[in-house]
Order: sequence, then C-alpha cells, then structure tokens
Amino acid sequence: MVNEYALFAAYVVVLSLYVNLGIALYGIFARPSLVKKLIAITILSDTANAFAILVGYRWPIGKLPKPPVITELPVTRKVLETYTSTAVDPLPQALVLTAVVIGLAVTLFIAFIIIQYYRLYGTVNIHKVRRR
Repeated sequence: MVNEYALFAAYVVVLSLYVNLGIALYGIFARPSLVKKLIAITILSDTANAFAILVGYRWPIGKLPKPPVITELPVTRKVLETYTSTAVDPLPQALVLTAVVIGLAVTLFIAFIIIQYYRLYGTVNIHKVRRR
C-alpha cells in the first residue's frame, strides 16, 4: 500500500514539474513584459532545482526514501546495504543549495537591469521599445 501512494506522489510531482516548465516557457517566449519574463525565468530555475532534487531520490519497492544519515550502531553490512538502497543522494541537494544562492544573485542583477531599462525608456514592454 505504501508503494502505491509513493508512486502516485511521484507521478503528481513529475506532472507538476511539467506544468511549471510549460508555464515558465510560455512566460519567457510569449509575454512582452520584462518583469513577467523575469518571473518566468525564476519559475524555470525553481523547476530545474526541484527536478534535480527529484533525481536524487531512490524509490525502493515497498519502502519510503530515507534521509542520508545512518542511525543504527554498530554499522553492519546489512545496515549499509539498506542505507545505500533507500537513502536520498545528498549531492543534488548540495548542488541545488548552491544554485539557489547563485540564482538569487542573478535574479537581483536582472531586476536591476530591468529598472535601468525602465528609467531609460519609460516602459518594460519590449514591443513598445522596439517601435521607438
């Protein structure tokens, strides 16, 4: 029973990632406002981060994933085998943490550029600037 719920949850997560990806790509390519494009880029980077975390999960049959911590002492071969088959990989989590910090800096930089764009042209709509 646990496996069915875990599988359903995995499908819901993957489906929501696809929906977020579609929303982000629509915002990037179809919206003329630079602010909306910035929001769409942020959604895209958050979706990529969530996908990277999802890749780090292991879904063993009949068991739920566990944190990457060994809590049983003494550490035996059986404990290590259980750990390696059910523990979540911590590397994608560390990479996502780094990506979040870098993404914040890039988002602030792009927001600053949009503010300067507005000061120069009086609008953030790229179609109106192109007509000028």
